Amino acid sequence: MLFMVCYDGSSQAKIALQVAKKYAKAFDAKILATTALEGDPKEQLNQLEKAEAIIKEAKQYFEKHDIEYETKMLPANNMSIGENLVFLAEDKKVAKIIMGTSRKSKVGKFVFGSTTQHVILTAPCPVIAVK
Repeated sequence: MLFMVCYDGSSQAKIALQVAKKYAKAFDAKILATTALEGDPKEQLNQLEKAEAIIKEAKQYFEKHDIEYETKMLPANNMSIGENLVFLAEDKKVAKIIMGTSRKSKVGKFVFGSTTQHVILTAPCPVIAVK
């Protein structure tokens, strides 16, 4: 069984790591820790060092707790981050997605969109959103 945790280093994402750990232990599952880049190739290049540090943080967390895991850094392409996450979940046949969420105003959701909302509405599996 494979559970996916979406990790960006935020406080909500750190809570998602804790929830993923509990699920992995309860179901004897493997964790797929993901982080995503966004923007054009130049912007992604600028984000690469930070994204590598974020993935390393997730790796260290799961190693510390003796959880089987793999990691995936998702480069931006013609899809949004939410679309990328759903595509990965479908491709890897993920049983559950665990991700952090933060409150946004209605205007903020309209202007910037909501990755969590997109994943919840279109994912091929149950999604646990933690705050």
